[in-house]
Amino acid sequence: MILACPACDTRYAVPDSAIGPEGRTVRCARCRHSWFQSGSELDLEELERDGTATSVDDEPTARQPWHDVPPIAATEPRERASEDRSQFSAEPPFRPRRNPLKMWGMAAGLFAVISVGAIAAVSYAGLPDWVPVSRPTFAMEEPDLVLEFPASKQDRRTLPDGSEYFGVAGEIKNVGRETKAVPPVLIVLYDSRNRKVYNWEILPRQGRLQPGETLSINEAITDLPKSARFAEIGWSPS
Repeated sequence: MILACPACDTRYAVPDSAIGPEGRTVRCARCRHSWFQSGSELDLEELERDGTATSVDDEPTARQPWHDVPPIAATEPRERASEDRSQFSAEPPFRPRRNPLKMWGMAAGLFAVISVGAIAAVSYAGLPDWVPVSRPTFAMEEPDLVLEFPASKQDRRTLPDGSEYFGVAGEIKNVGRETKAVPPVLIVLYDSRNRKVYNWEILPRQGRLQPGETLSINEAITDLPKSARFAEIGWSPS
């Protein structure tokens, strides 16, 4: 006899004698659903002919739940389901499994976006002051512009009122054949141990120089550190 569970449609092959002509209550080994399974009509007719059939109104004496009947191809539904379902699909009571390759791909894409943004920001605005990177004191040399600030024209002394005075004098020359814009000049003061103790920026009073033209600069400052001894002069990096 072939039984089919009304709930999950799982089929079972059982001997006719296990059910009997009167039928009995059975339970599905897969979904645990219980139902009353009628007996074989042929067996019932034979019992009636023999005079041993039980009346319909009589209560059966052996209607015990029937457990763990081997199902026909019980693994077939699961195999077919595993073929149709992704390994990452949700299966109660578990949560959906995460795809590690997809997560690593998303992380790599986010890192690339952040890197490109950081490079663009540094290219536009430069490194922040808090970044521990060695920066040049002066900017690169300007083509065709020559700075001439001899050490003999650096004046370092203490004024009668006790304040410290430092003055410099020099020239900027355009030795090229084209008009050049004049950038700011940076003066950096050092102590006797070659440590930077002070700096200030000079904005030339003339913004452009014609070919062969010379611009004189005379600058002085007071209230500077007493440890300042000499100066270096170059183009400002700002």
